[in-house]
Amino acid sequence: MEYLDIKSISELHDFFHYEKPLHPLITVIDLAKVDRSHRKPEVAYRLNLYSIACKKIEGSFKYGRTSYDFSEGSLMFTAPYQVLSPGIENKVEGWAVYIHPDFLHADSRGQKLTDYSFFGYDTNECLHISDAEKNVLEECLQNIKREISMNLDTHSHNLILTNLELMLSYCSRFYDRQFLTRVKASNDIVSKFDKVLNDYFAQDSLIESGLPDVKYLASRLNLSANYLSDLLSKYTGKSTQEHIHLKLIDKAKSLLWSTENSITEIAYHLGFEHPSHFSKLFKAKTGFSPKEYRNSN
Repeated sequence: MEYLDIKSISELHDFFHYEKPLHPLITVIDLAKVDRSHRKPEVAYRLNLYSIACKKIEGSFKYGRTSYDFSEGSLMFTAPYQVLSPGIENKVEGWAVYIHPDFLHADSRGQKLTDYSFFGYDTNECLHISDAEKNVLEECLQNIKREISMNLDTHSHNLILTNLELMLSYCSRFYDRQFLTRVKASNDIVSKFDKVLNDYFAQDSLIESGLPDVKYLASRLNLSANYLSDLLSKYTGKSTQEHIHLKLIDKAKSLLWSTENSITEIAYHLGFEHPSHFSKLFKAKTGFSPKEYRNSN
């Protein structure tokens, strides 16, 4: 696969064969006006930009190696250097906001916007919005477009950022709604997660494999790490990392009760390179050191 890096707003406009940008660090694109005739299916592109895109596509769109159907219209978020590939796109409608990192990193308010976890979601975890929700977001969009089209002054950055903050706050609310309305699908994911985690800790020893990380568990469920953690937090009140630690502590308790292995042996058995890290985590979660816990039973 050949990759094309797009590092600026002006390079993005050139790639889209779009009119000249009105602002060097942020732009709003009418996706129906993008020229796609020159793209090659074997060439993927990486944007050094954040994006918020509301798309309706006749055909397919590739994200990494997977194709997705956007015929119903969806909201997709990307962070810098995620790989996107054009698929068979017969007709594309909608809009997209592209933001250079320098625009957001100019102050602490902008930097906070990069913390929204959905910028790390996969495309199949996109936000499905109602017409009413779409109208709310497009009000923010029109304000951003208006500020970009005006002569820049000392207020421009603040007003654009304020409307971006509002748009992303609404997106966060709409994602919460999506988590809560897709109860069965979400419960299925929680159940599958529990099984994957239980199977992992059912190994006789974790010396070779080590402790599982969030990315590994998410990949087993075909999810992004961010999406899995957010879903678990909404439905269980605990992050993926907290679930890992709770399962680890349960297994540690069992080994402390049922074996005469030393604390060091148990730590290695559970995949810790340094026994002191195990003891510190155990005490943080239980209020007892492993030795104190063993002696209390």
